[in-house]
Amino acid sequence: MYRKEFYLYHKEKGRNLTAVIRNYTKDDFPELIQIQAKSFPPPFPSELWWNGEQLTNHVTLFPEGALCVEVEGVLAGSMTGLLVKFNPDQPEHTWEEITDRGYISNHDPAGDTLYVVDICIRPGYRQLDLGKRLMQSMYEVVIQLGLKRLLGGGRMPGYHKKSAQLTAEQYTASLLTGELKDPVVTFLLRCGRTPVKLVADYLEDEESHNYALLMEWKNPFK
Repeated sequence: MYRKEFYLYHKEKGRNLTAVIRNYTKDDFPELIQIQAKSFPPPFPSELWWNGEQLTNHVTLFPEGALCVEVEGVLAGSMTGLLVKFNPDQPEHTWEEITDRGYISNHDPAGDTLYVVDICIRPGYRQLDLGKRLMQSMYEVVIQLGLKRLLGGGRMPGYHKKSAQLTAEQYTASLLTGELKDPVVTFLLRCGRTPVKLVADYLEDEESHNYALLMEWKNPFK
């Protein structure tokens, strides 16, 4: 099981805050669902927020991939994954297919890839780099389990603002050069993720026009 304690400096409060990243449990479910609702407001589909059955599967089938972060005792975010066997020669898939709609019943203990199902941070805590901290912790899980990579589809919620001028491919290219910034893809790039493939119809996501950029982090010890 995973547990990491650290300090965060809060500019506005002018002091350090204590924080913990750990595996989430059933006791955390109500708050995890609440955080999802606040993190993914409409037009994001509410039916894609976590439910109790999904979360139960996360902590039962692959607890190592069920992480949350607390700041001074307040649950501030979570990140969830499952293990899959990934063929780089056939990278295309949808979020529903590879995560079993978030239920992860297709989790493969013999998989070589930790696939990110979801990452979200409570809106009021997004200036503390908690997403980056969670991502780093999941990289550590990849190393601990001897996996080849961490993989996941990055939403492109900024694309709807540029879709009249740019194709999805052009938008992605502009993100990789730094000419444009996207709330999700740019964050993932800053976390060390690298692009694998742009995928159409990855997820029902109006802001991203259903596109996602498949991105990985390779285990440097493999």
